[in-house]
Amino acid sequence: MSFRLLTKAWRRQQTQSKNHTAAFSHILPRSFSRKSQRPSFGIAFDIDGVILLGNTPVGGSPAALRKLYDAEGRLKIPYVFLTNGGGIPEPKRASELSELLGLSVSPSQVLQGHSPFRQLVDRFEHKLVVAVGKGEPASVMSEYGFKNVISIDEYASSFENIDPLAPYKKWTTKLAATQNPKFDESRSQIDVFSERVQAAFIVSDPVDWSRDIQVLCDILKTGGLPGRNVGMQPQLYFANDDLEYQVD
Repeated sequence: MSFRLLTKAWRRQQTQSKNHTAAFSHILPRSFSRKSQRPSFGIAFDIDGVILLGNTPVGGSPAALRKLYDAEGRLKIPYVFLTNGGGIPEPKRASELSELLGLSVSPSQVLQGHSPFRQLVDRFEHKLVVAVGKGEPASVMSEYGFKNVISIDEYASSFENIDPLAPYKKWTTKLAATQNPKFDESRSQIDVFSERVQAAFIVSDPVDWSRDIQVLCDILKTGGLPGRNVGMQPQLYFANDDLEYQVD
């Protein structure tokens, strides 16, 4: 992606009509007090390979982003970071981007593959759901407002023989549940042997694919209660069902 797009977009904005829209209005600073000051467009940036390569800014990306602000540091052109990745809460990702890019990035400017899961809180807020993936999947769901969420690491560890390949693995998947800043050891523990899972959320790419697929199969086939009577199949949601990884 060329950052010449910034210049082209700005020139187009100068020649457009002053009939501005409210798009991206939720991230515009209050300094935009008059409609005439608001741009008629916003920019969505991918992160990996466009803004950052690992933890290193790509080319002149920080300088290009600073052109979106005026001399006083106020945002001239609204923008968001849009990525199909994830695994950590948006506030934490925003903090990381701020540090790496030398900018002040707000959580509302970060849209990850699992961000739409917020819309399902009302449906599953107090129901048992399993969060799958690398990073902090349970923390992500808790941040959205899910009150009864458990990571697949913690869930799988409750069953002694649910992973048939466990004896052949020379490594173990680290429990991510205790990394959740909202984790409280004193809270009432979820009884996975009596409470049915109502939904499973693939928040990010799993680390232990074979185990996670097997656990999910057990959950889905038994109606959310592995080893018990069959019930209605729980819902399964993918944040990003892109199964292709190799590009060049």
